[in-house]
Amino acid sequence: MKKQRALFIGGTGTISAAIVRQLARDPLWEVWVLNRGNRAAIVPEGVHTIQLDISDEQRAAAALEGMTFDTVCEFIGFVPSQVERDWRLFRGKTRQYIYISSASAYHKPARSYLITEGTAMVNPHWEYSRNKIACEEFLMAKYREEGFPVTIVRPSHTYDERTIPVGVHGAKGCWQVLKRMMDGKPVIIQGDGSSLWTLTFNTDFAVGFVGLMANPHAIGEAFQITSDETLTWDQIHATIADALGVELHAVHVSSEFLAEAGKSMGYDLGGALLGDKAVSVVFDNRKLKRAVPTMQTTVPFHRGVRISLDYMLSHPECQQEDPDFDRWCDRIIEAREKALREFC
Repeated sequence: MKKQRALFIGGTGTISAAIVRQLARDPLWEVWVLNRGNRAAIVPEGVHTIQLDISDEQRAAAALEGMTFDTVCEFIGFVPSQVERDWRLFRGKTRQYIYISSASAYHKPARSYLITEGTAMVNPHWEYSRNKIACEEFLMAKYREEGFPVTIVRPSHTYDERTIPVGVHGAKGCWQVLKRMMDGKPVIIQGDGSSLWTLTFNTDFAVGFVGLMANPHAIGEAFQITSDETLTWDQIHATIADALGVELHAVHVSSEFLAEAGKSMGYDLGGALLGDKAVSVVFDNRKLKRAVPTMQTTVPFHRGVRISLDYMLSHPECQQEDPDFDRWCDRIIEAREKALREFC
């Protein structure tokens, strides 16, 4: 029996690496990745590699000459010019093109806390999300005009063993927040900590994604892939502290204030908070489950955070300290305490 052939543009990121690992074990798929080779060591044995920068369209076209794929999966398309390039490269050469968009593109603030694929796509706070919307619009126009076989996938907050989701962090990621917890220092949580959020471990996401590959019900459609577990940001940080075996000292700060204060450090908290994490979201995944009946998430956050901590604590390269962010947190907390002393 002929194998189905999949090409991943990227293939070594938080989401795509889990999907590639799952497919590499599947005898029904022949798996290819196209990337610059920066993380070649994590590509599983048996996966074929095309090492180049796809932004060099002429070189990419030459490397792909004569090749066709059942599914092409785009994980590093962030602006319309990149999906326009993909359309030129892959029209007539694939039976399905899966574009990774983002659930942050949904209306902020949402008209309803319950998000479906039909929720309006508007995000005035984050350019990243507006670009994702523009990419979707281009691809769906090509589907309507000429049958370009697009499937849109909208992840929300997906994580893996190399990182732990936190609400407010610096340019170097989550480690400094974890270090503050371990050092007994207060940790900033946006808002009052009660807004709802959804976290998905990457191996669970992979189940839904693989189920959409070569699935005729997915062509011309958009799907969100998330866990069904919903937690408040206070619960998220408390679960992390519990896994670390420490007490959480939470300090709640307005998202609007954090967005403004972050500008001095070059932090885009306006997008990351006001355009995403400050807003409660609960996802309705019934459409995905109709298309992929096997879809089920099996890694709740209290388990996922321990998987991640076990990995991060045993891999020093994941422990990137960020003294600038640490000092910024101290300044924010001191400003808050000063204001409270003056008015209370």
